[in-house]
Formats: sequence, C-alpha cells, structure tokens
Amino acid sequence: MSLGPRSLKHGNLGYEADHMRLPRASGVLLHPTSLPGRFGIGDFGAEAYRFVDFLCDAGQRIWQVLPLGLIGEGDSPYKSISAFGGSPLLISPERLAERGYLTRSDLADVPKFSEVEVDFEKVVPYKLALLRRAFARFKQTEDYREFEEHNRLWLDPFAHFLALKIANDGVTWTRWDPAKQASEVEINLQKFLQFEFSRQWGELRQYCHGRGIRIMGDIPFYVEHDSADVWTNPEMFDLDERGNPRAVGGVPPDYFSATGQLWGNPTYRWDRFDQSGYRWWVERFRATFAAVDIVRLDHFRGFEAYWEVPASERNAVNGRWVPGPGAKLFEAVQKELGPLPIVAENLGVITPEVEDLRNRFSFPGMKVLQFAFASDHGARTFLPHNYCRNLIAYTGTHDNDTTVGWWTSLGQDGTWSQKDRQCEQESAQAYFGTNGTEINWDFIRAVMASVADTAMIPMQDLLGLGSEARMNRPGTPTGNWRWRCRTGALTPELARRLRALTEWCER
Repeated sequence: MSLGPRSLKHGNLGYEADHMRLPRASGVLLHPTSLPGRFGIGDFGAEAYRFVDFLCDAGQRIWQVLPLGLIGEGDSPYKSISAFGGSPLLISPERLAERGYLTRSDLADVPKFSEVEVDFEKVVPYKLALLRRAFARFKQTEDYREFEEHNRLWLDPFAHFLALKIANDGVTWTRWDPAKQASEVEINLQKFLQFEFSRQWGELRQYCHGRGIRIMGDIPFYVEHDSADVWTNPEMFDLDERGNPRAVGGVPPDYFSATGQLWGNPTYRWDRFDQSGYRWWVERFRATFAAVDIVRLDHFRGFEAYWEVPASERNAVNGRWVPGPGAKLFEAVQKELGPLPIVAENLGVITPEVEDLRNRFSFPGMKVLQFAFASDHGARTFLPHNYCRNLIAYTGTHDNDTTVGWWTSLGQDGTWSQKDRQCEQESAQAYFGTNGTEINWDFIRAVMASVADTAMIPMQDLLGLGSEARMNRPGTPTGNWRWRCRTGALTPELARRLRALTEWCER
C-alpha cells in the first residue's frame, strides 16, 4: 500500500530513537468508515480532512484506525481477504471525480443512505458499480506503473485471486472450478482500485503529518482462510489435503463470551515460517508501516501462545494453548526493518510469558478503564493509579460498549447479576467522585491525567453516545462495524473542551 520508496524513518514524528517509545500524547479512535458523507460509508474524501482538522484543533496527535483491508465475513475489518490490500469502499468518489474518472452526473443520483449507520447490503453494490465506472475512464500513468512494479510481490496474486473468485461467483477458493479463468479486465480493475486506495490514503496521511497527526494502524493476528494470502501460500497454514483448515483460532471463555470466541481462521505452520526467516511477516510489517506510523498488534498474546480449536468444534471451549513464534518473529522483523513503533494488544488471558515477550522489545501495552471496576482479581490493574508510562490507556476500545452504554446497561445483557452491576457502578462512583451524569468525561479525564504515555478516546465517548453507537459486539457475527458519526457532530465547542483538558494533562 505504498506509492513511494520503502522508507520506515520516523524521526520527524517525535519517537525516542532507542526503542521507539511513543511521546506523551493523546488521540482519537475512529475508523474511516464511521466518517460522515453522502455515499453511505465514510471514505478518504472531504470529511476525512475535516476530521483531521478537528483533531488538530482539539490538540490531538494520534488518529487510530482499525484494519484498512477489504472487509470479509460479517463486514468485519478483521476478516479481510488480504493482509496487504486496501478496501475499495474507502475510496472517495468525489476525489475520483477530481481526477476525471467520474463525472458530475455520475455523482448526481446518489441513493438516500442512513446517516447513522453503514448499510453494507446497499452500500457495497452501489459503490462497487461506481468504482467500475471510474475504471472504465482510467488510463495508465507513470505513477500507476511505479505502484504496480513496487507492489508486485503481493499485488499480482491478490488481483488474480479476486478475479478468480469473481469468475467462480464468490465461492471459497477450495471449491473453484479449474475450468474457469481469471478475466484480464478484472485483474486490471483490482490493481486500479489498489492504486487509487493507496494514492488517496497517501495524500490523506501526508495531510495528517502536515498537521502534526500520526496514524495508528492495526495488524490482525490471523488472516482469513478464504483469502489471497492462504490461496497463495497454503503450505504456511494448517490445512488438510483439500485445503480446508484442520484447526482454527479463537480465544477461550472470557469477559466477552462464556463459550469463548471461535474466529475460524486457519492456524499458522510456524515451523515453515521459521524456515523462511519469517519473510511473509517481514513483508506484512513493511507494507503496513508504508501506510501508517504506529502499529497495534491485535491479539499480541498469540505470538507467545495461541488458542487452537479443532475445526469441527462449534465453539471455542474445547481448545488448547499452542506455542507461537515468540521472539524469533520480532527479531527477524527488526533485523530487516529496524526498531518500530509497535503497540501490543495485551488484553484477555495474559501470562507472565506474554508480558516477558512484550517487555523484551519494549512494546507498550494497553489498559482499558471499563475493565477496572469488575469484581475479579485482576480488575484493579486497570485503574489509572496503577498505570505505568510505557502504556496506551483507553476509556474503551472498538470491542467495548461505549462508556455511556456501559454505564447505563451494566448487567442488562445477562452477563452480570444485579448485585454485580450495582457493585461496579458504586465502585466507579467512589473512584471518580461522580454521580455519573457525565460518566464519559469522568473516564476521559482519568486516562488523560494518568501517567500513561498515550491516552486514546473512541469518538463515541467524546460525543457521549450510548450503546446504539457501539462498533462491535465480540462473538456476534452480524450487525457490527456500522456506526457513523453524524455530520456536524464535531463542533468547535467539543474541540475546545478536549484541547483544554489535553493541555492541562500536558499531552
């Protein structure tokens, strides 16, 4: 996802050179799909630039996004069909029109889409048809040819995979008809979409840098079985003779689910990655750092040990912990790319071995304030007075309810008793000295004032929204990733309030 040279220099963004420790700062978590706009889904158009201006006005220095790849099952950005490609849904039609690929009439008859959620069932066919129209007017340029050559390692198999998938009516690659061939037009379309994604995102990222904003991206631990990555490199995954997973990834029962989470991704053949010098992982990191400035490693504990479940199981209860690659992978990445600003998502079932791996490379960990008031033994480690500096503190993440939603619905989903709910609320009230009328700002103030180097606030918490604005419910396969920010919600008053708090907290 890069147009230019593969530079991984970060010195102009304020990192401490010895181990890439992040400077004291704060930022906002908002996936681009949640931006306003008239095309049914947020994109890299004018509203994205307005959001960056808001961040700057509010004194923020980090924009955190979720994975930017092509969405997969359940519309999830964590279920992409490629670890390298970007989502065409994020391409701005208006910016395509500026380049002459779309006309005024192409953009005149836009359907009436929801302003508060992404209706993927309507948005996807509409926007893909628009993008095909833009491709019909595209002529190859020197920039395009440079992009194609620079990214050939992943771009060629990616485009071929998608073209074959379309020729086979979208079925999983293990069921493709060998007689059906990839269309050359379809291959070139997919390359064009990746070029436009990279160009538009690169311009937006450059605008962020000009305003002093860094972007934190995300690398999911697994890749999808029905993906260009597994289709291209089947020997690197635990598959049977038909190409189907023998074991899949997930997590055991936890805070989010009594039966665990069964993600369904094929597990890795780490022995073969080790034999290759972790080449695929090195290139994955290289491509990601060509697109973002900081990387959050989702499910970091999987690099130390991962929860493996037989593919025949219907939930994640009957699994086992299997050793991951450990330090070898990160040593291979650093040997080629140097020390990098990486954040470890170290939530869930975390052992001393996981923390030893994180500390060995000085990766910041994460703390989520919503977890601090439960009755279990480890909850108090999430209280701000127990934070350390090399840490990213969150009010909540994309997997949590909003803070207002958490406050108003504790126990109502059946996972807590009424007694547990009352205990959590009383603990939070006592800790903050609050009656909860602005519980979101109590949380925001606590993480901002903590010693943690970085404080991250989901946009929903800044806006004080309830559960209707929740981004994801782990273990729920449909209805997620849909929330959108209303036009005009990012007011000058909100920016001033956040800036004042940020300056008081010296971020």
